[in-house]
Amino acid sequence: MALTRPVRDPAQWHVDELRPADHEAWSRLHRGYLDFYESPRPDEVSAVVWSWLLDPAHELEALVARPRPGAEPVGLAHYRPFPRPLHGSTACFLDDLFVARQARGTGAVDALLAALQERCRERGWSQVRWVTRAGNATAQRTYDRLAVRTELVTYDLDAAPSPH
Repeated sequence: MALTRPVRDPAQWHVDELRPADHEAWSRLHRGYLDFYESPRPDEVSAVVWSWLLDPAHELEALVARPRPGAEPVGLAHYRPFPRPLHGSTACFLDDLFVARQARGTGAVDALLAALQERCRERGWSQVRWVTRAGNATAQRTYDRLAVRTELVTYDLDAAPSPH
């Protein structure tokens, strides 16, 4: 997984669906993503997510970015459909977007988002929506260039059983 900056043009990237043979590379990428978000149980989480991605009945799907066809993935995008009752349409929620450190700034994120946008068009989905950490300024510079920042504020209401 050499890289460390060249590529640049998103059109030079090969973005395709995750394959079972990508497990080792995907695991490294997913671990990097989980470490960034300080997941308390990365191995458990990765096992569950991998099983979802291999299950054709599960709604979660993945695209990966490769510097050339057949190369090891250096970026991932996990996504799924969600209904938009306010608009009477279906959209895409991008749950996870991660690119290996050595591939950042090469156009990999642009290529992943462009491929996901095209996939949404093919499926008749109205938009791609995602969230990021408020302090993730580097990612936000890219996102601000490619998409529209909304005024929505996200809340989480914990539904886990109470320890009492």
